[in-house]
Order: sequence, then structure tokens, then C-alpha cells
Amino acid sequence: MAVIGIFDSGSGGLSVYRELVKLLPAERYIYYSDAANCPYGEKSALFIRRRARFITEFLLDKGADVIVVACNTATAAAISELRAQYPDVPFVGMEPAVKPAALGTKSGVIGVLATAGTLRASKYLNTRGLYEGDVRVVEHVGQGFVELVENGVLDGPEAENTVRASLQPLLDEGADVIVLGCTHYPFLRPLIERIAGPGVEVIDPAPAVARQTLRILEKHGAPVGEGPFSVELHSSGNPEALKRIFDLC
Repeated sequence: MAVIGIFDSGSGGLSVYRELVKLLPAERYIYYSDAANCPYGEKSALFIRRRARFITEFLLDKGADVIVVACNTATAAAISELRAQYPDVPFVGMEPAVKPAALGTKSGVIGVLATAGTLRASKYLNTRGLYEGDVRVVEHVGQGFVELVENGVLDGPEAENTVRASLQPLLDEGADVIVLGCTHYPFLRPLIERIAGPGVEVIDPAPAVARQTLRILEKHGAPVGEGPFSVELHSSGNPEALKRIFDLC
């Protein structure tokens, strides 16, 4: 049984957890929500790196064999430093899913919904630069998306108005593929798809992250698939928000 540590600024990383469980159903999972400091999108990189180190120590003390940084903003701000500081620990981060979007677009325009921290990070900018010669990339901060998910508001007038305000500018630019660049956003995917319409593809990078986690565990010889399954939920803030979203997984 492998011990898989996962952390995010809040409950959004559970969108990665649910994909991990589909692929690795017989492992021990430890999830840490930094809800007291959520969202990370407007926080400084220094602050996020400090929190990432603290949470990493927590997960390692719990016996984690691998740590999944299930947060685009934290991946961009902290994963390079974490890998340098903990060279014996395998880390898996979030990858901007620009490549599959670029390969899948028919209009030649792809839209990226993400936090401000992700959109200004070099990791995303470098990835975007590889493909923007072939396609046009339009971006928008998912303003209020994280707060909707943390409050469990995934549908209804408030959620629809909030999502439409950030999604519509991308659709107006002709985007026919939308990349979800924050792990909270997949919980709003049904609403995003409904607003976008049937001609628009929505890409969630979480399944690819789960596959990469499996590859890394196998590479490091972790005892994958030996069970039994278990999960621990930890939060620096209100645990009720985390439990509410966990129940949807």
C-alpha cells in the first residue's frame, strides 16, 4: 500500500484525489486543505512557498511516499523549491493542459481559465509560449470560482452568473477548447459545459496527473495496490467545507 499525500489551498485538490482513487483504489490517502489561507491566487509566491514547506513536513510525518501538489498556483510557486529541498521525495505537480487544447482546437483559439497566480507564473508562460505560434491563447481569471466551490455553491443563479462573467469573454473570442487551470474549477465543470454549449471541449488535467502519480510510484518501487484503502482529511480552516466537497467525490 502506497501512502499518497495531497495538498491544495482548499477543497479543489479533491478533483485530483477522485481521479487518483479511480486509478489507485487500494492506497492510503492523506489530504491537506490549507483552507485558512484559501485562495492562493492572490497570495505572494514567498507566502505560498512557506505554506508548501509546512504542509510537506506534515505529510512526510504522516508517512507519505509521494506528494501531489494538487494546486496550480502552488505548483507554479513552490514545486521547484520543494524538489530541491526534499531531493528524496517524489513530487507531482499540476501541468497547464495547453498542449492537448492546442491539438484539439478546430477554431484555432483556446481559452484558459485560471487564477491570477497561475497565469503570471513562468511555468504556465513557458508552456503557452510553445504553442501560441500555432494557436491563439486567450485567458481569464475565474473570478469567484474558488469561493463558489469552497462554499458548495456549484449551481443556481449565483454560480451561473459568476461563471458566465469569466467564461463568456473566452467564448466571445472564439475559443472552442477551455482549459481548467485550477483544481477547484472541475467541480464547476457541468455548469461550465452547459454555458459553453456542445461545441466547446472542456479539459481537466487531473486524469493526466493521476497517471503521472502511478508512473512515479512504480518507478520508486512503492507497494502499489496492496491495500487496504483509507483516507484522512486535514484542514487548517473549517473542515466542514472540505467534508462537503469530499462527499461529492
